[in-house]
Amino acid sequence: MSDKFDVIVIGAGPAGYHAAIRAAQLGLKTAVVDAFVGKDGKQALGGTCLNVGCIPSKALLDSSKQFYNLSHNLPAHGISVENAKVDLKAFIGRKDKIVKQFTGGVAQLFKANKITSFFGQGKLLKGNQVEITGNDGAKQVIGATNVILASGSVPIELPFAKFDGEHIIDNAGALDITAVPKRLGVIGAGVIGLELGSVWNRLGSDVTVIEALPDFLGAADADIAKIALKEFGKQGLTIKLGAKLSKAEVKGDEVHVTYADKDGEQTLVVDKLLVAVGRRAYTEGLLGEDTGVKLDERGRIVVDEHNHTGVDGVWAVGDAVRGPMLAHKGFEEGMAVAEWIAGKAGHVDLDTMPWVIYTEPEIAWAGRTEKQLKEEGVPYKVGTFPFAAIGRAVAMNEAVGQVKMIAHAETDRILGVHMVGPGVSELIAECVVAMEFKGSSEDLARIVHAHPTLSEAVHEAALAVDKRAIHKGN
Repeated sequence: MSDKFDVIVIGAGPAGYHAAIRAAQLGLKTAVVDAFVGKDGKQALGGTCLNVGCIPSKALLDSSKQFYNLSHNLPAHGISVENAKVDLKAFIGRKDKIVKQFTGGVAQLFKANKITSFFGQGKLLKGNQVEITGNDGAKQVIGATNVILASGSVPIELPFAKFDGEHIIDNAGALDITAVPKRLGVIGAGVIGLELGSVWNRLGSDVTVIEALPDFLGAADADIAKIALKEFGKQGLTIKLGAKLSKAEVKGDEVHVTYADKDGEQTLVVDKLLVAVGRRAYTEGLLGEDTGVKLDERGRIVVDEHNHTGVDGVWAVGDAVRGPMLAHKGFEEGMAVAEWIAGKAGHVDLDTMPWVIYTEPEIAWAGRTEKQLKEEGVPYKVGTFPFAAIGRAVAMNEAVGQVKMIAHAETDRILGVHMVGPGVSELIAECVVAMEFKGSSEDLARIVHAHPTLSEAVHEAALAVDKRAIHKGN
């Protein structure tokens, strides 16, 4: 063993690097082991989120929105632009520059916090030792009092639609397409499929999304999902629900897709096929023999409510454990575990975890849906308010969508808030704060919201819970 640390973190994605930085802040001697390789062939900290997930996808979403606005939204403002074109090399290059900025930022934070970074594949061994295998195959072993497993997740690959990196691609491949495909097929109408499908649709691709489930965005509230589905259709996205993929064959430069829906077997020919059916915990090669760490039936690391594995000094966080695969969930778990290790009171509340889909319009929610409350037999009341009645949204020419607030029928405690519309990725934060402090709809209704702002939709929805919204007939 070459060195002994207080904490070793395996994985430098959102959960891992937050855990490492917080541990170092608390005075713990900390090391991080990560094997992610950037485009330049060098170590790129930040995991999937910074390299091929959250950050690059939002960069492309924003760039594609600017282009889409030229022909679809600016004319309503009296602005016209002729012959607008996309320089795809610059379009992708901007994304790469942002990624490099943020991965380099994590490296600087590690340096500032005196965190030792190892480049290689980490494997937990018995006795809280970690074996590191470098890209050259060389091995070394380091040890720690505590090891935090933050190995993340990888895209799920379908056996009948295997990734080839060119015609059948995963989310990383969809970030680096070198020419706008005339026809893009997307398998899966989840966050990744909708966001990346939107990017290429805005640039001119004919995008068809194939979703096996009969309901659109089943995790979201049904009313919000219905509005979103209608808007995506207006934008040109073709979304086929209850459609199960059975085969994808590459023939020349085309992908021939076979799927079945309520009308029987169907075929679709596209130039590229993005498979975005979800992600799975990445634990291959992570655990040595006799570590005592257990995996569940889905390959996730088993942990308790404090993210402890049951093995003394071994913890696990982020996508590799139970709960939603969200970067911010990993952030909070990573920091909480560092605080628990240091004897402090860490905290993560999965019940108030916000979800966001960065499409146009944006979709966001936190807490329970109306369907869940009905199934649980919880008495509730609902208040909704449309962005069409919000002056700021109308002035922006982005008046589609609504805020829906659900409160307990007896206590008025906020049980869930669901939104679709402009800027809801930011608006949801106010509601999460209220829910975390066990707030009621009346609490939000009595708080002054600036005018004119988008946040007034939250205020009016809170008022509507008790049928007293001002700008809406109750």
